[in-house]
Amino acid sequence: MSGESDCTKTSPSAGSPSDSELLPDRPKYVCTLSPDLVTKAREELQEKPEWRLRDVQALRDMVCKDYPSLGTCLDDAFLLRFLRARKFDYDRALQLLVNYHTCRRTWPEVFSNLKPSAIKPVLESGFVTVLPHRDPQGRHIVCIRPDRWTPSNYPITENIRAIYLTLEKLIQSEETQVNGIVILADYKGVSLSKASHFGPFVAKKVIGILQDGFPIRIKAVNIINEPRIFKGIFAIIKPFLKEKIANRFFLHGCDLNSLHQNIPPVILPEEYGGTAGKLDISAWNELLLASEEDFLHDFSELVLPCDSSPHDLLVSGDADEKQCDDSLRGMKPQLYYCY
Repeated sequence: MSGESDCTKTSPSAGSPSDSELLPDRPKYVCTLSPDLVTKAREELQEKPEWRLRDVQALRDMVCKDYPSLGTCLDDAFLLRFLRARKFDYDRALQLLVNYHTCRRTWPEVFSNLKPSAIKPVLESGFVTVLPHRDPQGRHIVCIRPDRWTPSNYPITENIRAIYLTLEKLIQSEETQVNGIVILADYKGVSLSKASHFGPFVAKKVIGILQDGFPIRIKAVNIINEPRIFKGIFAIIKPFLKEKIANRFFLHGCDLNSLHQNIPPVILPEEYGGTAGKLDISAWNELLLASEEDFLHDFSELVLPCDSSPHDLLVSGDADEKQCDDSLRGMKPQLYYCY
């Protein structure tokens, strides 16, 4: 079903006797949040259960009016992800939804063939996984280990696709939509040659997706075992991070005690001084690969309006694009200096 016809069906004329016939058959939303999370969502995200479906319908109406050919899913549960990620600000939620689709349209190397089976080699390498236990705030820990990647096996875009699919799986949970996630990135053994694959184009794209193109709350980014080269990379990237995100980066070096102040040892594997046993990637790999049909059902292709280009729809973050390009051009010589 096209985005346009779907929107047409969601906006029948008031009082029409055929309203029920015109409305598409959407899954009925059932809240799965615990009472404590309902309270947390109210306090932190401005989510009022009594107004929830009204807010969803308001966002749906805005999509149908302003972007009738977006080709997006308009189910209650899907739209709620974007409202929660932007604290129920309709305009910002709409912007995030459009950016979400536009990012996928403008980077086909990552977003084509978007299914778990396509990134099985990445999962088997252990480049990205999710720890089995949540932290005390109810947040999943996404563990990224760049040293597990061999560049001659596949391009860096495969790693980014694997991270994206991991986030897509996590955000299906309403608990994660409210609590957010924590990232743990282990840069042990990352050389200059491997770091050079994360060039200006890739850096800008990834930052754009995480900040403005995906409905997830990143509550902390813990970097461990980072070489001196990472400090150079971060110094270049930091000006293009929003202040709130930049302040959530923690560089621990080889200091496990510092890491444990942010992530308790009881949920960490032995590799990071924890007591939760050896790092096991098999459980997450099995869960993600078993979700193949879900991804095939949920993902839809972006259909842009005939008078719009992808850049027209990316309504945030363009003002600094030239400045970003100019500054990032100097990355390679600075990396050599830091290394």
